[in-house]
Amino acid sequence: MVTLYTHIDSNIRRTWILFGVFLIVIIGLGLVFSYIFESYYILIGAVGFSFLMSFISYWNSDKIVLAISKAKPLEKKNNPELYNIVENLCITAGLPMLRIYVINEQAPNAFATGRNPKNAVVAVTTGLMETLDRSELEGVIAHELSHIGNRDILLQTIVVVLVGSIVLLSDFFLRWTIWGGRGRKSQGGGQIQVIMIIVGLLAAILAPLIAKLIQLTISRKREFLADASGALLTRYPEGLASALEKISKNPTQLKVANKATAHLYIVNPLKGKQGKGMAKFFMTHPPVAERIKRLREMSI
Repeated sequence: MVTLYTHIDSNIRRTWILFGVFLIVIIGLGLVFSYIFESYYILIGAVGFSFLMSFISYWNSDKIVLAISKAKPLEKKNNPELYNIVENLCITAGLPMLRIYVINEQAPNAFATGRNPKNAVVAVTTGLMETLDRSELEGVIAHELSHIGNRDILLQTIVVVLVGSIVLLSDFFLRWTIWGGRGRKSQGGGQIQVIMIIVGLLAAILAPLIAKLIQLTISRKREFLADASGALLTRYPEGLASALEKISKNPTQLKVANKATAHLYIVNPLKGKQGKGMAKFFMTHPPVAERIKRLREMSI
């Protein structure tokens, strides 16, 4: 029988698997390029880099995401209504009081981050507070608290750092292949030189694609589960359904969002042709219309 606790255990297992895949990808890149340039220092550097980024992503990923999002801490005196909503829902959910951060942008959206409930943070945009009424805001906060309670945020936040690290490292190797050292290419003749460069280019190009696939291992089902859990927490599914409707229809672009952090938000902040053609295979969120439909069915 699937329960909240089995979901938590599943996310913790996925986190360790994610670390393992990340290490394999980075070490694989290091092996390819250490062979091309005949330098085992490259492999040592790749291994060291992978362990360092894994350590940083676990302990500091929340700080990195907050910095990327330009989020600032909120004190109770600055917005007592929001503070009280978060406090009341934390008590209901059996969670410690969260730190609240605000992103000074007009696009309505929100996310949660942190490696565990004791270190969790919920961040909302100024546009969210201005656009939603109290019941809708409660629905959004309850959704984010559900992510915190079932440990979704541990997995979500770590992905941001690990995927970004793979992309940066592969870009570095790609530039090195084109402009860098000589290694085997200066000794093995023209044919070997071409083959090695092709291998290096393929490795550097495919690494970000592998990283993207890692990112997509974060199941879209987590959003449906957080929607359902959040609705049960407030006992008012229509509040979250209405909030999702307003957020998704708002045309304002969230400037601080990017492809690495998009999956953290309650609604995909990247405007455009989401879910059309091949793009639907790379969606980080399930269709908003389907989420709203399920929530409104809960009200019946």
